[in-house]
Amino acid sequence: MMILVVLYGLLTIFCVIFAIRKRKVGLLVLPFATIFAYMLIKIIMVPLPFWDTVQFIFGLR
Repeated sequence: MMILVVLYGLLTIFCVIFAIRKRKVGLLVLPFATIFAYMLIKIIMVPLPFWDTVQFIFGLR
């Protein structure tokens, strides 16, 4: 699990550096897209139906 945090940090650093050097703002979307994809994969891995899982996660208080 810790390796994913390190990889995500490195990805973010590289995206910021290349976005500044190449002047491409679109590269800054990549870290957000990867964390969204990671969360989506983790939700899909739950053995309940997808929508029930999403309702459970957002229904927590």
